[in-house]
Amino acid sequence: MLTRFFLMGLDRKAGVVLTILALLAVLVPVSTLLVPADSPFHLSIFTVSLLGKYLCFALLALALDLVWGYCGILSLGHAAFFALGGYAMGMHLMRQIGPRGVYGNPVLPDFMVFLNWTELPWYWLGFDHFWFAALMVLAVPGALAFAFGWFAFRSRVTGVYLSIITQAMTFALLLAFFRNDMGFGGNNGLTDFKEILGADIQAPGTRVGLFVATVVALALSYMIASGIIGSKLGKVLVAVRDTESRVRFLGYNTEHYKLFAWTLSACMAGVAGALYVPQVGIINPSEFAPASSIEAVIWVAVGGRGTLAGAILGAVLVNFGKSYFTGALPELWLFALGGLFVAVTLFLPKGLLGLGAQLMARMPKSKSLPNGKPADQKGM
Repeated sequence: MLTRFFLMGLDRKAGVVLTILALLAVLVPVSTLLVPADSPFHLSIFTVSLLGKYLCFALLALALDLVWGYCGILSLGHAAFFALGGYAMGMHLMRQIGPRGVYGNPVLPDFMVFLNWTELPWYWLGFDHFWFAALMVLAVPGALAFAFGWFAFRSRVTGVYLSIITQAMTFALLLAFFRNDMGFGGNNGLTDFKEILGADIQAPGTRVGLFVATVVALALSYMIASGIIGSKLGKVLVAVRDTESRVRFLGYNTEHYKLFAWTLSACMAGVAGALYVPQVGIINPSEFAPASSIEAVIWVAVGGRGTLAGAILGAVLVNFGKSYFTGALPELWLFALGGLFVAVTLFLPKGLLGLGAQLMARMPKSKSLPNGKPADQKGM
């Protein structure tokens, strides 16, 4: 039954996405670890980490597209789930430093020693185990999303009001995590990681392994989302997006369907954040910034809302452009990003993937006679 679920939503577009991801999982490690450094086909560790970061953002965009594109919930707070997953992984990585920190304390992270903490807070207990941290990566964002959605959806808060509340949620977390007495590193956050699963986090093999793990997580998340969209559950979600009142009048409890999609999306975003942290080497409160959530909305809009594959494409393309233009034109990048969103909204409402479908629809089609021959040809 599980195999049938995964195959249910797979189509030609899904096949293309999964094929590209499979090629990345094979070619990137080969180009980095086996190809000589002086070869034009060699990929540096910096490039691998950059690609891994793009794919983490793609997973975040995929999570957002699941609720916005197919359920009609425009979230301006998904960065909160992303950051919470990142902090859960960052706490584990900090516990792995042990006596190798600046102050040599085997239990307390350096920032706690600096702030004169005498004991480890209770909510840090257990994070020295990877399995516990991995569980928290899913449980913490999922629990927050479930609690938030339970009250918001039962109160039938929708539209722009729900978007504003989600933005307020991530802004509140931003302010909370900035406080030193919260025990999460304050403004500086968590950094100076040494190892993950016993391996040096800076080693080329570890970097490649993290990249492959990100590819696998993105592929699995895409298959899960596709399976949901292709099932009866997905049809109900699309109906809720289009006309929620009619679906409710037919006897469906729309709040439960929205809560399921919302919580699952938050868990996906948490996984994206957990994979992001060891590849960039830091997590701080800036990840909670509302601007980060708005950027994720732009990624989905550029690629194509309600397509899944478009969310991945938009995240990769926009962040590649950001990496290039912030170096070439740093003072103009934000204006370019805003202009891109306005242009997509006005001229490409279905995103880049929708552009191809629009062009195909406008192409003239030759009429055929009943015998299958084009109308401009005469039968012999």
